[in-house]
Amino acid sequence: MGSFLSQPLEPIKVAAPPEVTNSAEPLPLAAPGAPTSPAEAPLLNNCWSCRVLSGSGLIGAGGYVYWVARKPMKLGYAPSPGTITQMVIGISIACWGVIILADPKGKAFRAD
Repeated sequence: MGSFLSQPLEPIKVAAPPEVTNSAEPLPLAAPGAPTSPAEAPLLNNCWSCRVLSGSGLIGAGGYVYWVARKPMKLGYAPSPGTITQMVIGISIACWGVIILADPKGKAFRAD
């Protein structure tokens, strides 16, 4: 019982580095354009359903941020610089969602 922080830490086992050989032949290189490690893999899969989900989510989030900033103005309060900044950020988030949905470079594909 208890939280994760109260549990004792387990030691991390680090693998030994591979031995270096002094051979005259260099290691073969990866094909150009192919990811050489998992870290270089694309962050988004660019499938159509992923773009619709993330794009519409960003549009909704941007609309909400804008709406929350606009609500006091409708009640008659003067806009402050913070309110204007919040509205600009909300519009920017929504525009980011539109760009994801529009796919201007045409890299997305439909996963059928």
